[in-house]
Amino acid sequence: MTDQRSVPRALIVLLCTAGAVVTLAGIREVGSIVGPVLLALVLVLAVSPVRTWLQRRGAPGWTLVAVPLALVLLLLFGMVAILTVAVAETANLASNYGPEFNRLVTGLQNLATRFGVGTDQVNQTIKSFDLGKVLTLVQGFASGLLGVFSSLILIVVLLLAMCLDAQPLSRVLAAGAASRPLLVRALSDFAHKTRRYLIVSTVFGLICSVLDVAALWMLGVPLPLLWGVLALITNYIPNLGFILGLIPPALLGLLEGGPKTMLFVIASYLAINFVVQSLIQPKFLGDAVGLSTTMTLLSLLVWAFVLGPLGALLAIPLSLLTRALLIDSDPNGQWAAALISGEVPAGERP
Repeated sequence: MTDQRSVPRALIVLLCTAGAVVTLAGIREVGSIVGPVLLALVLVLAVSPVRTWLQRRGAPGWTLVAVPLALVLLLLFGMVAILTVAVAETANLASNYGPEFNRLVTGLQNLATRFGVGTDQVNQTIKSFDLGKVLTLVQGFASGLLGVFSSLILIVVLLLAMCLDAQPLSRVLAAGAASRPLLVRALSDFAHKTRRYLIVSTVFGLICSVLDVAALWMLGVPLPLLWGVLALITNYIPNLGFILGLIPPALLGLLEGGPKTMLFVIASYLAINFVVQSLIQPKFLGDAVGLSTTMTLLSLLVWAFVLGPLGALLAIPLSLLTRALLIDSDPNGQWAAALISGEVPAGERP
């Protein structure tokens, strides 16, 4: 007689949760190694169409490695230079605009007193505002990324190794399609979705950055080009990246032109972000991400906790990789994929 007993569902959930906690804790402990590896993987995937295009054109074998590697290194060093300038300029804001910020704090204190709320607690709270503390969030994010990029030798070696292995790995995956069809298809979908996400996010991030720079230039905010580039980088951070890119120009608008300029900066960023990223971009991105809004936010929180600022920047690609390995490659993972994406499976739609 066949034993019909099975493992309780609650026990399976608890074991999976415990395994996830242990795995994420381990990744966090070796984040200085895992971070550069994942960054190199995403960058190599981003330029893989260039290698495919060269291969179809019959280019020499060495160009299949040299050209993608050169593009990735150019992108990498460009990001390092931009983040270095952003950190330096953000640090200078506290010293250059310190007196203006203190005058604004005094004005707020006097305004609170005029409206009859000048208690000792309110006054102490207003006095405790410090420009350096306000800018710590943005500077800490950029400094954290620079901490990862400081391991340039490791990243360059990883990029070279992955570029050299890209073509053999493609042949291995093609050969394994017959024996491991779900896994190969899941990895192929991960690479395709990651590239599509990066391309669409970059294109619309550039559009937003150009519009942001134009708005900041018209409003007289210093360093508009730098803040436009910072907005492009933070565009890859879901949900919270927009706020990180807004803080420095909004503060500069307040210190340079007063509350009116700050409000115009915020209104401009909100309008540009809503029209481009909320109305237009989703039509082009479609279902490339395959993550619901809640899962996107949770991905940001989890990967930022595990890998810091780099985890926030790569939250979507890392979640796509996790989905490919744990869900899409599992023949019984259809409903789990539906829960993550928020879409009913095609065969079970009413």
